[in-house]
Amino acid sequence: MGKRLIQQRRGRFNGRYTVPSHRFRGQIKYQHDRKKQTGVIQDIIHDPGRTAPLAKIRLNNKKTQLIIAAEGSKIGDIVHFSDDKEVVRPGNIIPVGVITEGFPVYNIELKPGDGGKLVRAGGSSATIVAHDADTTVIRLPSGQFKTISSNCRATVGAVAGGGRKDKPYLKAGKKYIARRVQGKIHPVVRGVAMSPVDHPHGGGAHQHVGKPSTIRRGAPPGRKVGSIAAKRTGRK
Repeated sequence: MGKRLIQQRRGRFNGRYTVPSHRFRGQIKYQHDRKKQTGVIQDIIHDPGRTAPLAKIRLNNKKTQLIIAAEGSKIGDIVHFSDDKEVVRPGNIIPVGVITEGFPVYNIELKPGDGGKLVRAGGSSATIVAHDADTTVIRLPSGQFKTISSNCRATVGAVAGGGRKDKPYLKAGKKYIARRVQGKIHPVVRGVAMSPVDHPHGGGAHQHVGKPSTIRRGAPPGRKVGSIAAKRTGRK
């Protein structure tokens, strides 16, 4: 019997294929209460589990909170948690319905009060496109348009840590370590390039699958590779 497939090993909860929780400095969420508050950035923190730095904020109620740092933010800057149109400046946390069209935003809530779900990677930002009665249309970094409630909060500006992808890896080992930190496998090897003991698509005189690549939903885990329960295959 051959060894387990990568898909099988990844499905088991073990250290090789999961990101250790200690890499994350803390949970990044907006507070549930929507009171007008101000805070001062006390420190900019490197978070190994993320592609963006964090800003440690001391609020005027003496509590501290971690948020994703905005591009250009520095220690001593004042951050506003408000609903006012006057404080639409980079780093401030405001409902999207108040922000003018064309402004970049990040860490956007999908539903009011969920703490921020969208656009959190380093250097990324979405754009406010249009406002309706109770909804706002935003353009995500992928180019997709999404309609959300105007009460959803977001941070004005772009995420700090941009330009991360501009630096080349130069060595295969550097990329291997970078992907390993994220709990991902590198390099990814094709099944047809493997031996038959390692993968159902492996073996043969030349690299070919050798059997139908569409597999049923109830197939055993060691065989369940390819187009799983595909309704149709091929070009339309």
